Amino acid sequence: MITAYDSVFARLADAADADIILIGDSVGNTVLGYESTVKVTVDDIVHHSSAVARTNPEALILADLPFGCAHFSFDKLLSDCRRIIQEGGAEAVKIEGGAAIADKIAKLVRAGIAVMGHIGLEPQQVLRLGGYRKFGKTEDEKKSMLADAKALEDAGVFALLLEMTEPETARAVTRDVKVPTIGIGAGADCDGQVLVCTDLLGLTENPPPFVKQYANLKSQIEGAYSKYVAEVRSGKFPKK
Repeated sequence: MITAYDSVFARLADAADADIILIGDSVGNTVLGYESTVKVTVDDIVHHSSAVARTNPEALILADLPFGCAHFSFDKLLSDCRRIIQEGGAEAVKIEGGAAIADKIAKLVRAGIAVMGHIGLEPQQVLRLGGYRKFGKTEDEKKSMLADAKALEDAGVFALLLEMTEPETARAVTRDVKVPTIGIGAGADCDGQVLVCTDLLGLTENPPPFVKQYANLKSQIEGAYSKYVAEVRSGKFPKK
């Protein structure tokens, strides 16, 4: 699973045979200039999802439900998910939260919405948490995550994302549920992995410690831009 927020990177991810393209609320940090995902709106997700959807990828198009939406009334929640699918072209939504929202997720599934759960670190809770940290390190947190995973599985999610989770806890969740688990900073024992595209491409200034950079496009792009600017100013480009 790889994030994409526009048609260019969606085509590249699909050409690489990614199984899932995620239009994450990480668009706030990576594209929109926000410090966290909290300011991302449903309109933002619809806008960027539609750009990805217009590429008609073979990969599943998955979009994040933004901050706070899961805690509205069910009618409003269903309306937001419907917009993301009907207007944004997403084929599934990812929702942060565990057992506390399992009943709403079950109702969404009954309404025809494909839902991926998201437990462990929930970045949309950053203001309450006061920062980002790893989850599942204590026995109580491990039990809580296992309970959340089971509740979401029972609610009908088709997969679970485990973010910033102690590897032993991620292993236990993966063992105990029948749906696939997708890890990010959760060790090697999940069924799949996700990375933010700008992190793996070397476009992020300070990527999280669990990220592996597969390229250093930042230096290549800066070099290309600098060469272009220099050639225009010197008259070397364009040639007569």
